[in-house]
Amino acid sequence: MNTTALHWINGEWVDSQSHADSVNPATGETIGRYADGGETEAAAAIAAAKAAFERTGWKDDRLLRVRVLNELAHAFMDHTEELVEALALETGKLKPHARFEAEMVPHKLRYYASLVRTEYGRALEVKPGSFSMVLRQPRGVSGIITPWNSPLVLLIRSLAPALAAGTTAVVKMPGRTAQINSLIYRIFSESRTLPRGVVNAFTELHGNGARHLVASPDVPCISYTGSTEVGRAISATGAEHLKRCGLELGGKTPMLVFDDADLDATVPALVNALVVFNGQFCMTGSRILAQRGIADVLRERLTDRLENLRVGPAADPASELGPVIDKANAERIDQVVQAAIAAGAKPLVRGGPITEGPLAKGAFYHPSLLEVTDNSLDIVQQETFGPVLTFQVFDTEADAVRLANDNMYGLAASIWSRDIDRPLRVARELDAGTIWINDWATVYDEFEEGGFKQSGLGRMNGMAVMDDFVEYKHITITTGTISRG
Repeated sequence: MNTTALHWINGEWVDSQSHADSVNPATGETIGRYADGGETEAAAAIAAAKAAFERTGWKDDRLLRVRVLNELAHAFMDHTEELVEALALETGKLKPHARFEAEMVPHKLRYYASLVRTEYGRALEVKPGSFSMVLRQPRGVSGIITPWNSPLVLLIRSLAPALAAGTTAVVKMPGRTAQINSLIYRIFSESRTLPRGVVNAFTELHGNGARHLVASPDVPCISYTGSTEVGRAISATGAEHLKRCGLELGGKTPMLVFDDADLDATVPALVNALVVFNGQFCMTGSRILAQRGIADVLRERLTDRLENLRVGPAADPASELGPVIDKANAERIDQVVQAAIAAGAKPLVRGGPITEGPLAKGAFYHPSLLEVTDNSLDIVQQETFGPVLTFQVFDTEADAVRLANDNMYGLAASIWSRDIDRPLRVARELDAGTIWINDWATVYDEFEEGGFKQSGLGRMNGMAVMDDFVEYKHITITTGTISRG
């Protein structure tokens, strides 16, 4: 891993005047330095991407795009082990979770390579001698803003369709994952087929470069994954230039557990839904809605499981929950829990930052489980982005749907029941873009994901995401008809 992580702009390594430290969240130790970019780097990246779009054959050469996407898929697959180690070190992800992230990347790149080869457009002879065709052409430069919780896969989830569509790209990566970013940039730099300036990436801790990217008239489309608050700001700024914005934002995933659920299968999945990526996941299963007949048993089993959860670093194979991204976030999460208890939530498991022993140097947070009866509490309504779980009891299907939908978010939901009809019946009524039945966090590249309400705009994955990066052009020509006289 590089000790000084630089930007990668117009096919060259670029430094900045400002530098910062990269930190291991499990120990608080510095693991490297990085160039902290901003508006200057964003402007240079935009200029390079615009020149590549206008002066190279990238936007028109589909076969080149296929070769690049497939080559990158091979490259990321070849670097899997290195990526897993980097993700575990800098984000604190447990190794199995880091591998889960890294191994999704080649599949996404190959899927979008396949879409390039299978898109044909439309053509029709509307009436004798009058022909129409519709072309889908790339919009220009795509701006991609990636969060720190899953920097690798969430970058590729936006970048792969952007490249498949024929746009060039400027990527803003988070400062908290600068060493991971540097490895990703190195993989791009080693490509033999990726034209210079098609992909440009800079790292910044704060948002000056990202704001320039969103405001620039030379960047007609933005793909952003992150908080709802920032998503609203991006949408408002982008509206000045009528930008196409694909936004996957916050979530507060309800997990509906009915009386007939198989608890032996359900409980491990509910715990997993809380601890994957250390609770820092837009689809974290943070709300348990339990039907009354099963609530007592489920409450007891969850309490026991979370009280005895093994918190520790990724370096320890026995760890079941790693650190959050930094100590400031561990304290923020704990303040949210304190406020919830003060507002009436009952602590079934009162977790908190680990302040004693060998883990005290890191940003470790033991999970909390809070029982609530008031659905309006902030702990129910707002995204915590940490390993905190609420527990609510409901009586009927209608109650479950009402509680689940009584929230500004609508990214995902999960239904647990052995009834053959109930899950689909309930799923149709839930306001969520992705719903799992007796499962959680199953995502397929071929199928769209995204949110209802304040959880986003547009869709990621699948074919629909391509619309964020293309314009439709209708061309007609009248040739006349052959005289048959």
